[in-house]
Amino acid sequence: MTLVIAGERSGVGKTTVTLALLASLQQRGGQVQSFKVGPDYIDPMFHQLITGRPSRNLDPVLTSEAYLRQCFARHTQTVQHALIEGVMGLFDGAGETGWASTAHIARLINCPVLLVLDCARLARSVAAIAHGYRSFDPRVQLAGVVLNRVGSDRHLELLKTALEPLNLPVLGVLRRQEQIEIPDRHLGLIPTAELSNLKDLVSTLGHLGKTCFDWAALLPLLATQPQPTDSPSFRIPQQEPTRVRIALAQDQAFSFYYADNLDLLTQMGAELVPWSPLADPALPEGIQGLYLGGGFPEVFAPALAENVAARSAVDSAIRAGMPTYAECGGLMYLGKTLTDFRGNCFPMVGLLSTNVVMAPRLTLGYRQAIAYQDSPLLMAGTKVWGHEFHRSRLTQQPNSALFDLSGYGSGSRSLQPEGWQCHQLHASYLHLHWGDRPELPRRFLEHCARWVDPR
Repeated sequence: MTLVIAGERSGVGKTTVTLALLASLQQRGGQVQSFKVGPDYIDPMFHQLITGRPSRNLDPVLTSEAYLRQCFARHTQTVQHALIEGVMGLFDGAGETGWASTAHIARLINCPVLLVLDCARLARSVAAIAHGYRSFDPRVQLAGVVLNRVGSDRHLELLKTALEPLNLPVLGVLRRQEQIEIPDRHLGLIPTAELSNLKDLVSTLGHLGKTCFDWAALLPLLATQPQPTDSPSFRIPQQEPTRVRIALAQDQAFSFYYADNLDLLTQMGAELVPWSPLADPALPEGIQGLYLGGGFPEVFAPALAENVAARSAVDSAIRAGMPTYAECGGLMYLGKTLTDFRGNCFPMVGLLSTNVVMAPRLTLGYRQAIAYQDSPLLMAGTKVWGHEFHRSRLTQQPNSALFDLSGYGSGSRSLQPEGWQCHQLHASYLHLHWGDRPELPRRFLEHCARWVDPR
């Protein structure tokens, strides 16, 4: 059994509760595996900081229900405890049906839900909210609630008295003065690599977890149970490993990678060689491919621009035909210039004939993409599901776009064609999870293996 931490809505403290529980579990000893519902990169970074294990995303839109079950089963085999952090409100998902919601994932893997309630402006009404969430979908098992932002002993007494007729256990109480503020910005929390007080943060979270929860009731709910992992949908096709070296952009500017994507590349024979577009003057020696993930190039645009040698090395390698996969932030890095939120303009790699401008409007959502043309990752006509999440725009679109895009749901509409394909480059705003599509990284590695540096 594993608990799913859900919220009545976004911003009620799911991440704080999750991190406090993870920190306390880690202090108790034994291994802890965390998961995150939805297409999130930053929350899993905080999970990994505490547990020392990569956090896994559970998203049936980007993958499939079968893959999700198998991913969960595989990564809970050898650990003592596991915990899943939800997304948005408990029943908020893609489209009108609640698909990919926290409730959907809880039903899929048959896990009870611990509901976090923001009590800052509530008293007796807390019971109506809890009753509504428990009765809205009887298939979802509510194990109890966490009362967050409780103001005083009297306030707590009122809340507990209101909840008592529901026979719904209160498994945690967090006071207002105990709130932990993790700084954020335009795309969510600031990643762990940019924070200087991590040791103090983890210590505070551990204390919060130890003192604010009913561990006698929680520990049995957090204990894992071995599950079958032999589903064909989970197996990686057995082929001869493709031995190639891939340069992986990994620093404060580029840090958005699904752990499953990197695992697939490694399992298929790739050697991932970390390098920093911020600090390294050249690409690693002997590489045959380049992976530029997402991140915050806009925040580090001055330093990226200053590293002229790295920009020149990337430009030369791609023009020489080195297979390259660039995703969101990686795409932004390859443009001519990047203009930040203050209007400052910085030169980037210059490979793509477009400029990147930061904008107030958030582009967000699941996308179905159909490849117009071949790329190192996809064959023309291939359909994939991805996710967009950025606050930038391009001043010029490619003459021949990589993807035909449409949104999610019955009322979805066609979107502007998107993505760049030139030389052996696949560059797009679209974030892809390869877990259920191992043929994608396999194709990329095969392109890399065939490439010979002509210089």
